Amino acid sequence: MLARINALPEQVRQYLLITGNYWAFTLTDGALRMLVVLHFHDLGYSPIQIAMLFLFYEFFGVVTNLVGGWLGARLGLNHTMNLGLALQILALAMLLVPSTWLTVSWVMAAQAMSGIAKDLNKMSAKSAIKTLVPKDDAGEGRLYHWVAILTGSKNALKGVGFFLGAALLSLLGFSGAVLAMALMLALVWLLSVLKLKSELGKAKNKPEFSEIFSKSRSVNILSAARLFLFASRDIWFVVALPVYLAATFDWDHWQVGSFLALWVIGYGGVQSIAPRITGSKGLGSKGHSAKQAAGGHAPAGKSALLWVTLLAGIPALIALALNLGIAPEVSLVGGLLLFGAVFALNSSLHSYLIVSYAGEDGVSLDVGFYYMANAMGRLLGTVLSGWVFQQWGLTACLWISSIMLAITALISVWLPRQISGG
Repeated sequence: MLARINALPEQVRQYLLITGNYWAFTLTDGALRMLVVLHFHDLGYSPIQIAMLFLFYEFFGVVTNLVGGWLGARLGLNHTMNLGLALQILALAMLLVPSTWLTVSWVMAAQAMSGIAKDLNKMSAKSAIKTLVPKDDAGEGRLYHWVAILTGSKNALKGVGFFLGAALLSLLGFSGAVLAMALMLALVWLLSVLKLKSELGKAKNKPEFSEIFSKSRSVNILSAARLFLFASRDIWFVVALPVYLAATFDWDHWQVGSFLALWVIGYGGVQSIAPRITGSKGLGSKGHSAKQAAGGHAPAGKSALLWVTLLAGIPALIALALNLGIAPEVSLVGGLLLFGAVFALNSSLHSYLIVSYAGEDGVSLDVGFYYMANAMGRLLGTVLSGWVFQQWGLTACLWISSIMLAITALISVWLPRQISGG
């Protein structure tokens, strides 16, 4: 097995290492989120209090993506990726203190560190792909394919992480689960330090700190669309849905964790095959050049607009079914499965477009700015998830989600119709 890996081209070996790092990190990130939601719900925390535990996680993601993109361009993406892994280990270690120390402020601090770690890892992985894809006529199609695999597999594993978190909480308890994840991630960090290429993603011209804000019109438009896209998901997903399932349908830890796990696994699976659905032969992607079509399914802004328009009506239909009392459990579960599939196509399209729009030199600057907007959307969605759910319930979260998706569609009108680079 090792001989076969060593025989692969250097670019492929680096891609596999980056993907492995991303996978391992994602497992612990998903598991930790589920552990915190379920554990503190059991302790009697209200939805808004649980949402506040993730406030710093999302807020520091905003800061990290801006600064992390700049650091990646100056120091190399290997350093930012390894730093992210190390910080996640430290965040897990912070939760191994006696239970009496696990105050809201302490857990918020640990989640802040985890948020920094997550976005350093994500920004590094997504940026590195652009540097590894060969620059040829098939480059755009191949880039979309590689980004879809990385993004889809990551989200599928995040779903496994949700299930893992719920399972470990039931089997090992909170501290035992956290310790097991910290030890596993420490081994991954050691391998990454030894094997990841040192010059990966380092800009030829060292960017100034003032360059953290993107000067690309296409990147700025896509970033604004991304903000509302992810806020529309997290407003119901982060706190409202797991608490609603437990409180209204009386689902236990295994049922809540399993459903969210399967939802995210399916979401990741759809992301992985998105190039087959949204590419040059797919819906909404006519008008590409022959070179783009030959390159293998490279969509542009028109596809992003079409798919988010289709997505916008789904949360409203779920909310309407719940308000009318039409088989609530079936309507909610079935509707969210449909939402997950269409949302996955939107997310995969966006993940490809930002890597394509990003500049060749110092790619992490544009990618970091874009994921800063992603983190702002998650922050907005997280806060609203606890507050709106506590005040007005899950249906209000779903109606607002639909409104946010309509805003995303409006912004997407201004995306470039053709891929022209960053």
